[in-house]
Amino acid sequence: MRVFVAIEIKNNDIINSIKEFQEKVNIDAKAVELKNLHFTLQFLGEISDEITQKIIQALKTIEFSSFDVNLKEIGVFPKPKFPRVVWIGTDEIGGNMLIQLSKKVEKVLEPLGFFSNKPFKPHITVFRIKKKIGDISGELENHKMVNFGIQRVSNIKLKKSMLTANGPIYSDLVEVNVKK
Repeated sequence: MRVFVAIEIKNNDIINSIKEFQEKVNIDAKAVELKNLHFTLQFLGEISDEITQKIIQALKTIEFSSFDVNLKEIGVFPKPKFPRVVWIGTDEIGGNMLIQLSKKVEKVLEPLGFFSNKPFKPHITVFRIKKKIGDISGELENHKMVNFGIQRVSNIKLKKSMLTANGPIYSDLVEVNVKK
């Protein structure tokens, strides 16, 4: 099965702000479904059921306190002139807390053979772009300073991703809550 470690976006005010942004932006791209909005702390890929159980046990050992992340600013990967993904970023403090949490995830999963191939960049993907659409800098500039709201982070999830013709279907395998 295909899995990843994530923090879901559950704040309805944020979800509504993102929906409004997705409706306003005029680009030829596929909007990420609102129910699928999340931070990916680590993508693990295709793994067996046996390894999944080991990952679940490892994730349950992570200790962290809840914290807030302010979702703001728009960016693209790899660059505005050749966009593949449009994302929403975070404030510096919340972003640093997410980076620390991603490092904890990486640390407990390393003994199982999982390593990140690039540094974690806190972001939520809101559009995926399949074909070449050209420079979208101008369109995004109008929305650059939007503040989407504050998400409380109090758990992480191991999620299964099933790819379909209509987009991915995510399901929860385990939820790890804050340990005080």
